Amino acid sequence: MVRVLRSTATGTLDSLCSVLFPADCRVCGSPLYGFTLLPVCASCWNDLPAQSGALCVCCGEHLDSDPKFTGETLCRPCRVAPPDFQKAVAHGVYEGKLRSLLHLLKYDRMEPLARPLGALLAEQILAIPNLPSNLVVVPVPLFGKKRRDRGFNQSELLARGVLKEMRKRGTNTQIQLAAALLRRQRATESQAGLSPHQRHVNVRGAFFVPRPEMVAGRHVLLIDDIYTTGATARACSLALRRAGAASVLVATVARAQKEFAQRVDGFEKQEQETPELPMEEDFVLWEERLHPSPSAPGAMER
Repeated sequence: MVRVLRSTATGTLDSLCSVLFPADCRVCGSPLYGFTLLPVCASCWNDLPAQSGALCVCCGEHLDSDPKFTGETLCRPCRVAPPDFQKAVAHGVYEGKLRSLLHLLKYDRMEPLARPLGALLAEQILAIPNLPSNLVVVPVPLFGKKRRDRGFNQSELLARGVLKEMRKRGTNTQIQLAAALLRRQRATESQAGLSPHQRHVNVRGAFFVPRPEMVAGRHVLLIDDIYTTGATARACSLALRRAGAASVLVATVARAQKEFAQRVDGFEKQEQETPELPMEEDFVLWEERLHPSPSAPGAMER
């Protein structure tokens, strides 16, 4: 009886809301017929495919050739300049409906979207081989002024969504959120529209760990919304490893694969205007850990 009444009440509420407060899906424009805090239809939520194909075992970049025939499991950037993180995973490619959802969260301030997106990301994290039994979860930080202007940090909201999903599943991995463990010590340009080299320069030395003792010997899970060239993930991981982190894993909702990267956020236009440095010349930016500047804030040898 209670179940029937509850179902009837819910159906009545949905009908009233669709009449009194009609709304459309913010992704595809289809009418929404029920009451929801998330203005996205079920069809769009069910059309967020996970990445597939041959991926770099370190950063998740699509490989140019099939490892079954070449034996090569790392992309060229990871071979030339291995990052300080152990592995980076993402749910899907940064395009289509997944890109639209991230824009709704980040720019339209639809904070409730972080919970289901975090749940998608949790699936990828739990699939990481030999996942440490104890993780400290660290969202990529925003500079103070940008955080105040936006009112929230989308990476922190996603991290909380990940934690809720993993705890809901009762996994054996012990997880703890440490939102203030990593800091951004200076304002940086938006990475959107910058070439890979410009992105590396933009975030070089931008992150530090104010209390290294809080990260020393810990396994860190770094959370962000998008992995594009890896400049932010590399800079954050470098700061965490210098502070003594035992390992760093990176998890993002989306991955801007190279075949799509030139079409998103004005990246193609910027690359045409700014000649890109060869990887060999850009190597120093990725391998900064070999010769860290002694004057850099928070710099320390590993």
